Amino acid sequence: MSFHKLPKDDTQHQNHLDGAIKLLGLDLQEETEKAGLDNHLQRWIEDLKDENNPELHQLVIDLQELKAHFNGGGFDKDLVGTLLARLGENTSKAAVFAENPNTAERISKLGESLTAAAGQLK
Repeated sequence: MSFHKLPKDDTQHQNHLDGAIKLLGLDLQEETEKAGLDNHLQRWIEDLKDENNPELHQLVIDLQELKAHFNGGGFDKDLVGTLLARLGENTSKAAVFAENPNTAERISKLGESLTAAAGQLK
């Protein structure tokens, strides 16, 4: 018996995007101490990898670095701010790849939320 991963539909992607946007509006330093942040980052990484789009590779790299940093137990505001700023810019650019307008809107909002979170840390 082989295991076949079922592709996520747009509703699942939109739920993940909504969760990430909500999370960014919270106190990030406090959220790094909770398991939920790690789960959000992992789902986001998986969603991006599922797209199999080389244009999204830098987002995956930055998210993995952010996830590794948070799992390290520290909170370097400069590093996190830099990563969030770059993620915000690249996420906003990635909205053009979404086929569903509702998903594209959420990706744009996520980019704005990432940029705003980066600004709060600097």
